[in-house]
Amino acid sequence: MALMDFIKKQFIDIIQWTEDDTDTMAWRFPMAEMEIQNGASLTVRESQMAVFVNEGQIADVFGPGMYKLTTQTLPVLTYLKNWDKLFESPFKSDVYFFSTRQKLDRKWGTPNPVTIRDKDFGMVRLRAFGIYAFHLTDPKAFHTTISGTLENYSSEQLEGQLRNTIVGHIADIFGESGVPFIDMAGNQLEFGNALKAKMEPMFQQYGLTLDSLNVQNVSLPEELQAMLDKRIGVNMMGGMSEYTRFQTAEAIPLAAQNEGGLAGLGAGMGVGFGMGQQIAGAMSGALNPAAGAGAVSPAPTIPAAAPVSADEVVATLEKLHGLVGKGILSQAEFEAKKAELLKKLA
Repeated sequence: MALMDFIKKQFIDIIQWTEDDTDTMAWRFPMAEMEIQNGASLTVRESQMAVFVNEGQIADVFGPGMYKLTTQTLPVLTYLKNWDKLFESPFKSDVYFFSTRQKLDRKWGTPNPVTIRDKDFGMVRLRAFGIYAFHLTDPKAFHTTISGTLENYSSEQLEGQLRNTIVGHIADIFGESGVPFIDMAGNQLEFGNALKAKMEPMFQQYGLTLDSLNVQNVSLPEELQAMLDKRIGVNMMGGMSEYTRFQTAEAIPLAAQNEGGLAGLGAGMGVGFGMGQQIAGAMSGALNPAAGAGAVSPAPTIPAAAPVSADEVVATLEKLHGLVGKGILSQAEFEAKKAELLKKLA
């Protein structure tokens, strides 16, 4: 029976792995009912490594090349099996191949906004997206910590862990960098380098090398971005005072066409430069002659706490002159208002 069992066994002469996809990272050579002959050939192609595992213990590791399997090429396995005392052929051993091909264009990103502390805005929530690349460099560590005895292990099975770990370090890196969010667009390269340095030890622990990590975009959620855009618009106008004047100038023609006329606009203009009630009172009387001369109330005076500056007078006159051009005010009304404003300066 022992002789028949020996004859039924299949003996392996060539051990190799022809990769049929770019996603597999670890592959176990099929050894069921087969044994390896002494002198068999091992072929390890470029971008591959091979590992012999004896009863769960990692033995010999091979890089790219062609090998004749003997006690000389399998020193660790020879020691584990005590072949120096009595060589046995054929023999059983698990053989795993590992792909060292670089995994490119792997995407990472924050599925939900990450809360960070910003020196300009305080606590804000941001999103970040980018790509990274890595490759396997230590098959022993990868076999021990990741792939184990699985027949096949793909990069897709690993990427969830890698991606989530990268995202988990974003808040730390942003805080340590000290770069305000408003300046992040010009510092994405430095941000990516800092994040890469933070992640490299974790990749090494898995037997991997992190080749690159890039930050492609850092942004705020839509509602916060809208608020930032408004703030940028105010700054572009030269500050809140100029922004208020601009909004008032845009609103005057519309207010004159609506019910209530410019009277309703006066209070808003007063917030901008302290003269809204004056302008609204004078212009409301000019635009509503049916009220009669006797019914027109005198224009309220400017409180002492809100003095009129030359810049404010000039800005107001420019707006009133625009109303003359649009036919809302007559030239005589404009001249009267001009004289009144100039008296305020005196």
